[in-house]
Amino acid sequence: MSRGPLSSILAALLGGGLVALAVVAIAPNAGTQTSTVSSVAVPAPDSRAGTETLAYRIYVRAAPSVVAILATSSAGGAFGASQSDSGSGIVVGARGLILTNDHVVAGADRITVQFGGAGGATRPASVVGLDPSRDLALLSVKPSGLRLKPLRFADSSRVRVGDEAFAIGNPYLLDQTLTVGVISALDRTISSPNGASISGVIQTDAALNPGNSGGPLLNGAGEVIGINSQIATAAAGAGNAGVGFAVPANMVRADLVRLDHGAARAA
Repeated sequence: MSRGPLSSILAALLGGGLVALAVVAIAPNAGTQTSTVSSVAVPAPDSRAGTETLAYRIYVRAAPSVVAILATSSAGGAFGASQSDSGSGIVVGARGLILTNDHVVAGADRITVQFGGAGGATRPASVVGLDPSRDLALLSVKPSGLRLKPLRFADSSRVRVGDEAFAIGNPYLLDQTLTVGVISALDRTISSPNGASISGVIQTDAALNPGNSGGPLLNGAGEVIGINSQIATAAAGAGNAGVGFAVPANMVRADLVRLDHGAARAA
């Protein structure tokens, strides 16, 4: 699908027209309750050697490198109340670098990253660099006491329609959730929150929901092929409609080098 159809879907929604789908950033709105969600830590491999599914092996290997992010802003809440959004992120540097979407942390006064699921270590994070036009953000936490293992990036130009796809993230604050699907299409074009076009985007039917933003889309080798960023959803709600979009790994990798080097020069 070219930029025209996707842009028309979103434009029709904003203009009040009757449409079936709208493309939206997948981060929860303000007011998300954070106190009623329970979750479990990543399970360790058991004694059933040779019987684990591919999805299980990928999950056990990759989930410890997927984090939950809570971004809080003192501005924008009703009656002066703070506003919190949650999302996902991935470890991209053993020295404490975390990648997520720009729309997860944009405007936040305080960012907290949790490692390892429920009961895991939490760290305050600072913003290293932002690229709103590609909806990417690089964060930094102090790595002391953490055993950080960066996820490996694949060559996203080798992704094919029909390949298996695995998403891990923090939908609706249900941290370290795994969903499985396939690559549905390639070379989609979506609009970033600042209106810039992002081309070469990967489409998947792996379930993505609010809070999956910034988490990885993985291939069958457990490598990152994209960063989950947007979903198409029925106009009446923000839930999964089986159409998700990920910024391709090759674009992300190039942006990471620029953001990290820019931060190093400013230090």
